[in-house]
Amino acid sequence: MEITLLIAFSAGLLAFLSPCVLPLVPVYLASVCGPQVFDPAVRPGHLVILRHTLGFILGFSLVFVAMGAAAGFAGFVLNSSATVRSVGGGLMVLMGLFVLAGLKFPWLNYQRGFHLSPGNITGSLRSLVVGAVFSLAWAPCIVALLGGTLSLALSTGGWWQGSYLLAAFSLGIGLPFVIIGLAFDALSPRIKRLGRYSLRLHAASGLLMIAVGISILAGWLGS
Repeated sequence: MEITLLIAFSAGLLAFLSPCVLPLVPVYLASVCGPQVFDPAVRPGHLVILRHTLGFILGFSLVFVAMGAAAGFAGFVLNSSATVRSVGGGLMVLMGLFVLAGLKFPWLNYQRGFHLSPGNITGSLRSLVVGAVFSLAWAPCIVALLGGTLSLALSTGGWWQGSYLLAAFSLGIGLPFVIIGLAFDALSPRIKRLGRYSLRLHAASGLLMIAVGISILAGWLGS
């Protein structure tokens, strides 16, 4: 199970590095911490940024973990190692091919626009709600990486295993948010430079998913 957790974490990290997440990190931080995050003179303290960032991460993590629990439970209901391997591994390979196809057809990688009107929601609760909403906005863009991880959760055949695989996926996305939020001035200029390698990272993620899918089909991973 350790290797599957590492795969799920890596998928989350690659999702963070995707073109629809990495370049917009400042926008996400401003959504939860306020536009003053761009002004060093009035920027909130590190503890305030950390609190809101953790709320944001918790929001999208709850959505993803719920998906993982559902996928794991579906695998349990199927109750057949051969069936689970075939479905989970096959989906993983298809998702990897989807990622590679996105290099040729960029329209496959899009982000759905969501606009949140939080009304009277304030503080950490607002950050949690923003995180949950952004998880839905990201879903179309990171569908292959998310879907691949859900396929891995399906192959585990248990809701609990599926939950912590998606928790590892969420950690892969969320940990860089914490680091960037706490060192915003130093790291924000490097975000653009890192974006130059997004196509290579995209290709690497597709190849990784295909390799994992084949491993599931061969019975080396999952149930």
